[in-house]
Amino acid sequence: MDKTITVIVERLVRHPVYEKFVRRRTRMHAHDPNNDARLGDTVEIEASRPLSKLKRFRLRKIIQRALVD
Repeated sequence: MDKTITVIVERLVRHPVYEKFVRRRTRMHAHDPNNDARLGDTVEIEASRPLSKLKRFRLRKIIQRALVD
């Protein structure tokens, strides 16, 4: 998808029975109008009006670029 990035937000959730912390991930699609973000970048997104079937967020800024080897 052109001008779209997929942002993964990871959080820890406590299991109700076993009381162990489990990692949960949420995938969100965000609009990147200039195709600035690259794989591995840390980004900040903001909620917006629905832009397509899946996109509900916009890229606000790139916090940290990914290290390239």
